[in-house]
Amino acid sequence: MDEYLSKGAQMLKDAEKILVFTGAGLSTESGIPDFRSPGGLWEKYDPADFHFQRFVSDERTREIYWKMSSELYEMLKNARPNPGHLGVAKLEEKGKLLALVTQNIDHLHHKAGNSPELIIEIHGTAVTVSCLNCKKGYDRDEIQIRLNSGLRVPYCDHCGGILKPDTISFGQAMPEKEMARAIACAEKCDLCVVLGSSLVVYPAASIPAHAHRNGARLMIINLTETPLDVQADLAIHRPVSTALTEIIEENYA
Repeated sequence: MDEYLSKGAQMLKDAEKILVFTGAGLSTESGIPDFRSPGGLWEKYDPADFHFQRFVSDERTREIYWKMSSELYEMLKNARPNPGHLGVAKLEEKGKLLALVTQNIDHLHHKAGNSPELIIEIHGTAVTVSCLNCKKGYDRDEIQIRLNSGLRVPYCDHCGGILKPDTISFGQAMPEKEMARAIACAEKCDLCVVLGSSLVVYPAASIPAHAHRNGARLMIINLTETPLDVQADLAIHRPVSTALTEIIEENYA
């Protein structure tokens, strides 16, 4: 094990309250392309078409949105956790995990075995759908069956309102409860571990910075550099799963 991974292993060993922050770079290792990367959905669709106000005001926009969302959901539904997700679950198993803040909407941390009460999905989740009017909730599989049968735009059975996956779209307000929880955990943790996030999407990316300002050590594992690398106690530019697995095995083999 090289010096970077050895330092990461020691940081995990010394920590008692770890806040993990995960981004798209973790899920790409499960075969889910980053929206912004080559091969991602933004090569096929224009993200401007999915602005929240356009979604709620225009039927054609909703039709395009559900076509994109349907393609994405089939990919997410079949994805499986990778060793990086399992490594985060291991931190919880060892009693070190204060909370897990994720930008990902794929539910893979749940599949990996992390407790739902510790997972804070600040960009929402693709596995449930809600009515924007009456708030009735639906399982996404139920809506997917309707879409696969030829329905182009689903509406609420209860009130006829607009249905939308419980994800945060461009122009849509961040979930206040989840953001407040994430900030509170950033103030309590003694180590923040960033996994697979470029830390350029705000306000989500402010959470690791907030943790560091409040005295927590900061470890970043990401393939490419991030704006917070200069502040980090340790920045490792490698595949998340490989690096995290080695670091955790050094502690818990």
